[in-house]
Amino acid sequence: MTTADDPGVLAGVPLFPLNTVLFPGGPLPLRIFEPRYLAMVSRCLRDDGEFGVVLITGGGEVGQATTASSGTLARIVDWYQGPDGLLGVTARGTRRFRLDRVGRQADGLYLGDVTLLPDEPPLPLPAEFAPLATLLDSIMDELATLYDGLERHPDDATWVGQRLAEILPLPPAEKQACLEAADPLERLRLLKPLLRPVRGVRPQ
Repeated sequence: MTTADDPGVLAGVPLFPLNTVLFPGGPLPLRIFEPRYLAMVSRCLRDDGEFGVVLITGGGEVGQATTASSGTLARIVDWYQGPDGLLGVTARGTRRFRLDRVGRQADGLYLGDVTLLPDEPPLPLPAEFAPLATLLDSIMDELATLYDGLERHPDDATWVGQRLAEILPLPPAEKQACLEAADPLERLRLLKPLLRPVRGVRPQ
C-alpha cells in the first residue's frame, strides 16, 4: 500500500528473497511450497497486489536471508497446480524499488517499506550496441516457452539491456549491478565486456 505522504513509497510490501535478479518486464517462473509464500501468493491474487523480488546476499531461499538493498516488484500473471501438488506461479517484473526498511512476520514472511525508482523510458539503441540486440534475438528464439508472447523491442536500449541482463548466465552480483545501473546505456556498457566469453560473441 502507498503511504499518505508519498505515493512513491510503499509500506508493507511482501518480499520474496531469491538467488536471482528480476528486471521490469521480465518473466519469473516460481514453484511455491513454503507456507509463508503460499499465503503471500493467495494475498496477491485476492488483492491484485504485487510482491518484491530481492537478491539474496546471505542465507538461503529457505529460512532466513539477507538481501540486496534494491529489487523489482512482481505481479502474478498465471498460476497452476503441478502434478506433484506444488503451486506453480508465473510473475512478471513491473517497477524497480529501493528497500528502505525490512521487518519479518511471525510466519517468516519478510515485509518491506520501499521507494519506487523512476521508470526507464524507451531509448533508441545506438549502433555500437546493435550486435547485442542480434545476440538477444537468437537467444530468445531458443527460450520460446519462457518468452512466448512477450513483445520484442530490439531497437530499444532499455529493453535490450534488461532482457540480456536477465537471460545471460552472469554472476548474480553482476546482474544486480545491471539492475541498479543509472541509465540504459550504462547497463549496456556494463554488459558489453561481459559478453566476450559468452557464445563466442565479440562486440565491436
